Amino acid sequence: MRKILTLMLVSAFFMSTAFKTDPVKFSPADLHIAWEVMDNNYQGKNEALTALVITNKGKEVLPAGGWKFYFNSGRGFTENAVSGNAKINQVNGDLYSISPTNGFKDLKPGESTRIEYVNDDPAVNVTDAPEGIYLVWDANPEKGYSIGSFNITPYKPTYQGLITPEIVFDRNKVVTDIPADQLPKIFPTPMSYVENTGSFILNEKTVIVADGDFTKEASSLAESLNSLTGKPAKVVATATGANIYLKKVSGVGAEGYELNVTPQGITIKASTPIGAFYGIQSLKSLAPFAALNKKEKSIQLPCVAVKDEPRFPHRAVMLDVARNFQPKSQVLKLIEAMSIYKLNVLHLHLTDDEGWRIEIPSLPELTTVGSKRGHTLDSKHNLPASHGSGPDVNNATGTGFYTKAEYIEILKYANDRHITVIPEIETPGHARASIKAMDARYDHLMAEGKKEEAAKYLLRDLDDKSEYRSVQYWNDNVINVSVPSTYTFVETVVDDLISIYKEASAQLPTIHFGGDEVPPHVWEKSPAYLALKATHPEIQNTGDLWYYFYGRVNQILKAKGIYLSGWEEMALRKTKLDGNDTYVPNPDLAGEHLHADVWNNVLGGAQEDLAYKLANGGYKVVLTCVTNLYFDMANYKSFDEPGYYWGAFLGIDKFYSFIPYDYFKNADVDRNGAPINQNIFLGKQRLTDYGKGNIIGLQGALWAETVKSTERMDYMIFPRLLGLAERTWAQDPTWATEKDGIKAKQDYQQAWSVFLNVLGKRELPRLTYFNGGYNYRIPKPGINLQDGKYSSNVEFPGLTIRYTTNGNDPDTNSKIYTGPVDYKSGIIKFRAFDPKGRGGNIATGGETAEGKKQGATL
Repeated sequence: MRKILTLMLVSAFFMSTAFKTDPVKFSPADLHIAWEVMDNNYQGKNEALTALVITNKGKEVLPAGGWKFYFNSGRGFTENAVSGNAKINQVNGDLYSISPTNGFKDLKPGESTRIEYVNDDPAVNVTDAPEGIYLVWDANPEKGYSIGSFNITPYKPTYQGLITPEIVFDRNKVVTDIPADQLPKIFPTPMSYVENTGSFILNEKTVIVADGDFTKEASSLAESLNSLTGKPAKVVATATGANIYLKKVSGVGAEGYELNVTPQGITIKASTPIGAFYGIQSLKSLAPFAALNKKEKSIQLPCVAVKDEPRFPHRAVMLDVARNFQPKSQVLKLIEAMSIYKLNVLHLHLTDDEGWRIEIPSLPELTTVGSKRGHTLDSKHNLPASHGSGPDVNNATGTGFYTKAEYIEILKYANDRHITVIPEIETPGHARASIKAMDARYDHLMAEGKKEEAAKYLLRDLDDKSEYRSVQYWNDNVINVSVPSTYTFVETVVDDLISIYKEASAQLPTIHFGGDEVPPHVWEKSPAYLALKATHPEIQNTGDLWYYFYGRVNQILKAKGIYLSGWEEMALRKTKLDGNDTYVPNPDLAGEHLHADVWNNVLGGAQEDLAYKLANGGYKVVLTCVTNLYFDMANYKSFDEPGYYWGAFLGIDKFYSFIPYDYFKNADVDRNGAPINQNIFLGKQRLTDYGKGNIIGLQGALWAETVKSTERMDYMIFPRLLGLAERTWAQDPTWATEKDGIKAKQDYQQAWSVFLNVLGKRELPRLTYFNGGYNYRIPKPGINLQDGKYSSNVEFPGLTIRYTTNGNDPDTNSKIYTGPVDYKSGIIKFRAFDPKGRGGNIATGGETAEGKKQGATL
């Protein structure tokens, strides 16, 4: 009997092994797929006919069936391919599968085939393409295989609002070119700035004389001077002569400073180390950018007299590392840039449906399961591929987390630069990573017979039959707030975060608990909800669970000396107005010192005044408005310009022109560039004087669905971050409050020209070399054809434009554009370059390859 059992086990093993062996010799790496847009107004509808062109570059045949493609997309599809050879089905979230039908034929070596399908919206830019395509054999469904390559076929759209190089030229030509020596030398714009004659000579003899409270800041300045001159500057308690003096004084605001540079010495006065630090940042900005590229024995600093302090106390960047991970080094690089532009809050979006990115020692499954993405159909060991992360768990953006030690390093680095790091733990929605991680914990503890311990941190009701879909299409991403284990989980995570911050000697004033985009119909069929409702008369429906949940989370935090932050929904109560759903500030939490980040002011979306409602209602509000402050939105409407666009197209002008206390005033166009109907603001709340006191600051947000590299992160954030810095630090500009529309427009245009010149001639060259260099977006040049001559310009005066007439892309050896080019036939290309020779997108004019005469093309 034992021999028979052994033979059965051996046989079962080999059968299992055979089952998991790939059924054919064909290698998915031999598949090369291109995506192309065929018709952006398919059958006269607001839909796009697109295609996947599949080419077999191998030596074996891809069989007609027995496999599926998986891919990610933020767009919807018709199920049946127009080409009649495939079906497209949603798996969960942004993950889809493509299954061949009887219409799909064997794909022989060297052959190509097409799967044509309909998107439920037109294709606007490269971000609309599917991503992360991989193959899974039906006979081995647990393993995914990457294909050889995926390409996006260039497309020349004709949709409404398309920004062409001619339009760019017209926009740029109104910008006055200002000589570099006439530009202010400190950015963001100080409260008071006077430039005097003469200069201070900084050299190896210069010492730093610091009052006792400023020794840390003095040491930081010494390191910076060392990087400029190559000689370490000494920090001393007393000295005389032409040196740098850091003096503690009274009568200066907590973040304010006074900077005086004369030929006889430099003095920075401040009442706090923070103020001294910002004075030092302004002093460093006086140095010529060339000194960042090559050390100089002596550096001339212009003589200035500056008095300065910030407009808002909360000057923030929100960085999403959950959707796509960024390494610690990139976070430190962002912190460094934030510090030179005097931003003081880094809001780290650490958790979401697609990833958990911080080690919580008490709950290791959060990272052993929740930080990994790869092919899976059950999410028991890792999360599924999202946002193009592909089938392999060992990928750079879908998988990753900060160890406790790494996070402490981030905190210390930020603390040295007077930047507070706010951790965000998404609840109760956007929580699939934490839910699946705690499911994995439950499963392995149940297998060990530890039922009570297994259920301790469970985040769902196992008997809940509710059906829902989130905005991002997940059907299992909402924590059940009726189960007691949810609050055990919250408190454990909070305690571990407190411990981490304490070890780093960093402040943890608040924890952000998310709160946005919980879909309808959650919890409705949950026995845990029905049981809670029976014992809590204040809970009449699932909507009331919202206030129950955040009331309890708030109490957990208050008991530990921490205040609650969240997205706007956290601060709202759902009610009815004339029979229709509406939201008002929740009175239950209005007096609890909660901070609400408000993003939703989508023009035409009926919530344009939401931020003002909450501020008028007593909530502390951080403006994170999608119309002006989202880094992940595309710069403008063009096929080669990456980014989302559902909220708006956001060039740097949208950041710069934002009016925090009256953002209705400068709302001129919708996301398609069409003029706004001003009637959408009728009946909307304006910001009261009381409400103004509750606007504590601004926040630029980078959601990372489309950000898959450090280079793309830099591209999306910079230089728009400088527009954010100007609006949140500088005082209210005259053009924002001027009531005469013509005068306001004139004032704005003058200030806008100065801003663009400062960026092009001072700040972008600085970012080219500072801290190893930032891969900021270099704008595409504008083109104008008139009388047979091509003229070109660029958004930031000071960048170099080069061009070619031989069909090749311009590079650093191409001719420099200095004036109109007389060129009557063929293709002419223009491209802007930074001081290191890195080029941006190319603008093309002349005849296309098809021989059609036109002006500028994309």
